[in-house]
Amino acid sequence: MTGRPTPLAEPGDEAPSSRAQQALAAFVRQEFRSPVAAIIGYLDFLLADARASTLEDAVSDLQHMRLAATHLDEMVNRLVERSGVDHRETGEDRVALHSRLRHDLRTPLNAIKGYGELLIEEARDGEHDAVLPDLERVLDLTNRLLGQFDRLLELAGISDDRHERVDEDSRLAAEIVGRVLATVKPIEADDAAERPLISSRLLVVDDTAADRELLSRRLQRDGHEVVTADTGETALELVAASGFDLVLLDLMLPGMSGFEVLSQLKSDVHTRAIPVIMISALDEIDSAVRCIEAGAEDYLSKPFNPVLLRARVGACLDRKRLHDRERAITNELRAEKERSEALLLQILPRQIVERMRAGEMLIADHIPDATILFSDLVNFTALSRDLAPQETVKLLDLLFSRFDELTERAGLEKIKTIGDGYMIAGGVLEPRRDHAEAMAEIALAMHDAAADTSRTLGMLSAPLQLRIGLHTGPLVAGVIGTQKFVYDVWGDTVNTASRMEKYGAPDRVHVSAATRGRLGDKFRFEARDQLEVKGKGTMETFFLDPL
Repeated sequence: MTGRPTPLAEPGDEAPSSRAQQALAAFVRQEFRSPVAAIIGYLDFLLADARASTLEDAVSDLQHMRLAATHLDEMVNRLVERSGVDHRETGEDRVALHSRLRHDLRTPLNAIKGYGELLIEEARDGEHDAVLPDLERVLDLTNRLLGQFDRLLELAGISDDRHERVDEDSRLAAEIVGRVLATVKPIEADDAAERPLISSRLLVVDDTAADRELLSRRLQRDGHEVVTADTGETALELVAASGFDLVLLDLMLPGMSGFEVLSQLKSDVHTRAIPVIMISALDEIDSAVRCIEAGAEDYLSKPFNPVLLRARVGACLDRKRLHDRERAITNELRAEKERSEALLLQILPRQIVERMRAGEMLIADHIPDATILFSDLVNFTALSRDLAPQETVKLLDLLFSRFDELTERAGLEKIKTIGDGYMIAGGVLEPRRDHAEAMAEIALAMHDAAADTSRTLGMLSAPLQLRIGLHTGPLVAGVIGTQKFVYDVWGDTVNTASRMEKYGAPDRVHVSAATRGRLGDKFRFEARDQLEVKGKGTMETFFLDPL
């Protein structure tokens, strides 16, 4: 493409569309005001550093530079907003107009450059190297702008007729703006009516009746349920009494201000999640910033554009719905985690679960002193043949639930059930000196539980009978499995306890000599004859009875 770029408005030509003209003006304003804003920002840093250090002498020059930068920013903005200056308005020809504006734009930049170069020399002489990088950035931006004013004037529609040239950057600017306008379609008059909104419950807080009525009607036309309040105190009462999806809150209210209402809403755990859009005739940056910092979702200045209002309200409600969904999912995940942890704690001891959470991959412990209990129902195989499957499961569930209660109450650890067998360990997870005594007491209580279960099930003629065996000694404990975890114990102590149960007698607690020695005189014992135990040889064993 050749030829001169399309200006914002060429005198005598038909003006481009209002939207295109505004878009190109915004592009030009961004391209040229951004470096000016950067210069002002760096000068603010330098001023703050100078006032806080030994560079007080530089403050005056820096202030002159900042004033010149502010003046330049205002000139660029006015030039772009006016979309060019018609030379017929000023009485100047194009060449003179171009030359004068070019001179006017260069004047503040030359001032910035002059002061900046002096300050750099002084900083180097005074060994103030810390300020040099920011000063050099200011001068670099200044030099770039000095070489770009012809392009700015040409984009603004003010060209020098003596120079016909192709400005590739200007052509690209027009193309960028064109692509944006083609992508972002304009809002048609009936767009709002066609786009469906999900009805929500809104609270409008404004002390001016007309503003309150107008805003409410706009929101009601969009399908929302609207409740109104004319004071901050009333608004807080309404929010406390019932839920709202969004609050539109006037900043300037009689009595409690809108900012105070916002602060209270955001400080209360029950209302802080309700989004708030602040609305105010006070159009100044401090109020907007403080409200956003206090938790407001948005800030709208009165009078507001109805289309923009609708878009802001819709976006705010969409974010709330997304937040509500996220919170619901989080609650579901938390509940599911609690259920999973509860299930895991039914399978593994709490101490083991905590160690696994801490990252232990292999859990295996040597336990130097523990007592193991095995119990088994006498003649259960024959009994189960006479019972229906449901009755068999009911019997075991009732009996083992009683065993679980006894185990938990005694602070012992259920290891597992094997068919109609029940296995308990004492002193495994937490060392305790009385583990043998605790196991002896629970063994006697298990016989009582079996008798009570028989009475509950009406098994009076053939009550349940247990064989229980105990042995004390060292063992190994740990977790095995990757899909179905099992906490288990191994070693000769476990095997011997199992033998004590198998070689025991119905309704008796059969203990080894090792366990008998640990129990002392706290129980009555009945010595048995020397017993040949498979895999163990001759053993001295005892039947245990309560005192």
